[in-house]
Amino acid sequence: MYGKEIRLRRLFPDRARKLFSVPLDHPVSMGPIDGLEEIVPAVRDLQEGGVDLLIVAKGAVREVAPILRPDVRLGVHVSASTSLGATSNRKVLVGTAEEAVGLGADLLSVQVNFGVPDEPEMLRDLGVVADECRALGLPLLCMAYVKKSDGGTPEDLRHAARAAADTGADIVKTSYPGTPEEFRKLCRTTPVPVLIGGGVKTDSEEAFLATVRDSLRAGGAGICIGRNLFQRRPLGPFVRRLGEIVHGSG
Repeated sequence: MYGKEIRLRRLFPDRARKLFSVPLDHPVSMGPIDGLEEIVPAVRDLQEGGVDLLIVAKGAVREVAPILRPDVRLGVHVSASTSLGATSNRKVLVGTAEEAVGLGADLLSVQVNFGVPDEPEMLRDLGVVADECRALGLPLLCMAYVKKSDGGTPEDLRHAARAAADTGADIVKTSYPGTPEEFRKLCRTTPVPVLIGGGVKTDSEEAFLATVRDSLRAGGAGICIGRNLFQRRPLGPFVRRLGEIVHGSG
């Protein structure tokens, strides 16, 4: 009964401290991309810089577990597809909440791509894992993306985030809708903590950091950013700078 409450409190210990999370599940869908040719060096740099939560595919836990710090939380991502196939937007479940708990997870992560023909099946999967997580006291993160040519209107993003929360997600990750005003509205209409994703890597570090600041001031609960972080060089100093912003001292 209290397991989920306790684990969520570890992720969000107080209102002032936002969650600094980094997804590292990309090699399943995209292959060993720049920055994740090997996962261990990235994990070391991210932990040095103050990351709170690392999200990896279940097989990658074997590499992360030996170096995971006691104060860093582990998320296990159980949605999968690859860019090699013709249905890359169709995510299927490749793990369970029970399996994630056995791997030491503090959180389960799934992805739902809205606006594609396979959306109903992914929503069904979200409902299934929500029930599993509830039974085990494990928080559930849904990466809610709108897969339209324009990336989705602010209204689309609000709909996707609310649908994910109302289907059982305890935390929602979604795209930034372009302005602080729109993101504030999204956070207000989503009854669980909202994290922004980073999307495709941008050239301007300052513009990226400005977006992070704007999202946090507009009510965001933190960040869940991958390529815009681990593809920066050198990684260490940038992680520390971002961590200071997310944790309220930058």
